[in-house]
Amino acid sequence: MIGRINHIGVATPSIEKAVAVYRDMLGATKIGEKFAMPEQGVWVCFVDTPNSQIELIEPYGEKSPIHSFLAKNPQGGQHHICFEVPDIIAARDDMRAKGATVLGTGEPRIGAHGVPIIFVHPKDMGGVLVELMETPKGAH
Repeated sequence: MIGRINHIGVATPSIEKAVAVYRDMLGATKIGEKFAMPEQGVWVCFVDTPNSQIELIEPYGEKSPIHSFLAKNPQGGQHHICFEVPDIIAARDDMRAKGATVLGTGEPRIGAHGVPIIFVHPKDMGGVLVELMETPKGAH
């Protein structure tokens, strides 16, 4: 069921400052534009790596779920890991059948790549927040 790692989500209080680290310290050259996802309460920017992406996420608005993460980790840090799956509904149902907690309503929502996503609670995933996303059509 598990597919390739699509991205690592990194929460940050400032996408601009985080971009500078990836660009100036690590030599990243393919960095997307910052864009808003108000329905998820985040600003997003993707940094391309040779085999994946880093998804920089910054709070958008007072109700952003990233605020609580940054309260515990003021400088930011790894927030989640995202794996691709061929069918998000089958993946969700499989997670539930195995006793895992799918966060939110349990219904997939559209993520930053424009495809359906779900999140699985860290308590069921070895302490790691896991995002599952349907593999984008025509990818790879």
